[in-house]
Amino acid sequence: MAEQRVAREARVADAFVELVNQLAVGFDVVDLLTALTSRCVELLDAGAAGILLADTQGQLRVMAASSEEIRLVELFQVQNAQGPCLDSFAAGSMVSSDDLTTESRWPGFAAVSVAAGFIAVCAIPLRLGPRVLGALNLFMTRPKKLTAAQIHLARALADVASIAIVQGELARQSELVQGQLEHALQSRIVIEQAKGMIAQRAATDMDDAFSRLRAFARSTNRQLTEVARNLTEGALDVEQVSAAVADRRR
Repeated sequence: MAEQRVAREARVADAFVELVNQLAVGFDVVDLLTALTSRCVELLDAGAAGILLADTQGQLRVMAASSEEIRLVELFQVQNAQGPCLDSFAAGSMVSSDDLTTESRWPGFAAVSVAAGFIAVCAIPLRLGPRVLGALNLFMTRPKKLTAAQIHLARALADVASIAIVQGELARQSELVQGQLEHALQSRIVIEQAKGMIAQRAATDMDDAFSRLRAFARSTNRQLTEVARNLTEGALDVEQVSAAVADRRR
């Protein structure tokens, strides 16, 4: 038991070191947030995770997801204006359901989530002082309530996401904060377009296409959004990017 606890603490430390290192050297917001969702899955015994951010009109948009499947579940939540992330964003507090098969607050969302194999959910707001930027959604594959320790860690990871979005000191300058959010949202659109191009060329699914895109960006020491934009604008050959060895670690 002691060895398991030490190993877990080491994984948590590694996660924060990895994320802080990315913040320190200049980073791609979408890539970092996607890595963060993967870390949430690893550290919080979750089946999947997603991050939603608000645009200039206060509408939530899907920014990162640990899988294509959960991205579609998150899209349903946004497009149908019902779900825990929306409630968490609106209230600025944690919203959860231990068993979506008996959930009455979001019948449509609950049905879609359960059909995808996710039975419980917990949404944590992304906060910067009094301002709520979006929400982190954690999905579990069985009826489950997160422990106090898991909630504490989830909030810490959500804080990292908030810092990534506003880049620390820029948080005090509202115009620059909004610029960061808009840039992140536009980056997500370009990345989705690039994923589609790779998936079509390589005859693969969107998860694998995204892994190839990230693998190419990292192997060439370039930012994810830069590679995606160059690909969609024709400055990069889609064949070259789609041939990259997929990074399965996400």
